[in-house]
Amino acid sequence: MIRTALPLAALLALGACTLPPPPETASLPADAVIGAGDPLRSAVANTSVAFSSPALLAGRPAQAARAVAQMEWLAVEMPTNPRLTSVSPSIIGQMTAARAEWRAALGIAPDAEAQPVIDSLYAAARALSSQQGDPAAALSSPVFPQGGQATLTRLAALPSLPLTNSAAVTATDAIRQRDSSSSLRL
Repeated sequence: MIRTALPLAALLALGACTLPPPPETASLPADAVIGAGDPLRSAVANTSVAFSSPALLAGRPAQAARAVAQMEWLAVEMPTNPRLTSVSPSIIGQMTAARAEWRAALGIAPDAEAQPVIDSLYAAARALSSQQGDPAAALSSPVFPQGGQATLTRLAALPSLPLTNSAAVTATDAIRQRDSSSSLRL
């Protein structure tokens, strides 16, 4: 019995060394949810409207930057949010595909972590909204390899993002589904 337990213990110890990394985490800045108590609900509501038609964001790079930042956050938040454990796992695949779509459309590095993407997009949106500071400088990090000006140009003329729209709608449906079993509403 000891002879069989020893190899098993060694195998378990080796397996513990190859545990997957913890899930990615991110947060929205405080000004992302002014007037809204719940960042999840706010991001879901905003993105489902913003990505419903390219015309809504056309020529509005500050709003596009905030909407993409919120989707970036949702892609990280939804799979790990304990309030959404009963939500269909298909949303994770949808968010992953949508994330690749909006990152390609904006020229965001595919392997960039979510938090620098979110922080940079919100910094650019603030600079654009206040007309103070250089929004392109906020988007010049390695996260945006084509540079800030190219990213601003893309934000001002986002193409149709059907996977992103679908993921935003699915997120809305997921919140509504969760709410149908409670007294909360979106």
